[in-house]
Amino acid sequence: MEKHSLTLSNGEKLGYQERGKPGGRPLVLIHGNMSSSLHYEPLIQQLETDHHILAPDLRGFGDSTYHQPIDSLADFAEDVAEFLDKKGIENATIAGWSTGGGVAMALAAKGGRRVGRLVLIESCAPEGLPIYEKDASLQPTDKLYQDKEALAQDPVQVAPILQALEKNDADFMRQVWEATIYTVKKPDEAYLERTIEETLKQRNLVDVDWALLTFNMTDDHNGVTQGDGSIQHVDVPTLAIYGKADAVISEAMFERTVAALPQAETVVYEKSGHSPIVDVPDDLAERIRNFHS
Repeated sequence: MEKHSLTLSNGEKLGYQERGKPGGRPLVLIHGNMSSSLHYEPLIQQLETDHHILAPDLRGFGDSTYHQPIDSLADFAEDVAEFLDKKGIENATIAGWSTGGGVAMALAAKGGRRVGRLVLIESCAPEGLPIYEKDASLQPTDKLYQDKEALAQDPVQVAPILQALEKNDADFMRQVWEATIYTVKKPDEAYLERTIEETLKQRNLVDVDWALLTFNMTDDHNGVTQGDGSIQHVDVPTLAIYGKADAVISEAMFERTVAALPQAETVVYEKSGHSPIVDVPDDLAERIRNFHS
């Protein structure tokens, strides 16, 4: 697996994979939080024979730099838009997994003809991803964090991950992935080790968690921030994919996402979790191939 690099006008250098069929219809893969383009490897292997695949590492992940902190998922979307412009990609199918789904929706809202089709894989909802304060027993309360500094101290979802990143603690990170992401099917050991190595490269965890909490493309207030209504501008054919064993994204979030997108068709897997890329790679690839063609 070889990564290339490309420098944006803001000075950030994005690492990226470019695989597959030269001249084929472009398929752009946007990864999620605590990951990189490498996490798409099982899907890339399925699709590279007949697609032109571009998979960037977002700013602060993988082999990309992080000179300027992001304030929102829209910052990632702007990076991806310029990346596509520099690669000469005028129209593509954009696929986003988890946090990458939010980035993909933000890109579609402002991308004009750049986004021809949209694939959302276990995506965060248009109103973001809630992160609740914890009580003395470390259980979630009904109160959302209201500032980034308090969020950074969260004793369950944030602070332990930060500590693992600082200590380069692969064993702890493996436990996190196996408890929350690989809840249905465990990937092979070589792939798991490589993806954990990529996870440990992350330099922007708190910024991304805060961006997820404040992400809001709806017309409503999400408990932290007022929405900007931009989801109304996402009007492209969309394939929304969900696994019922997802421990990160609830079915209610998935249903709200689908309801907000007028051209959405859905695929629901009964036996898949937050990573259908690992749980059902063959069927997922076929669904995307049929939708993308």
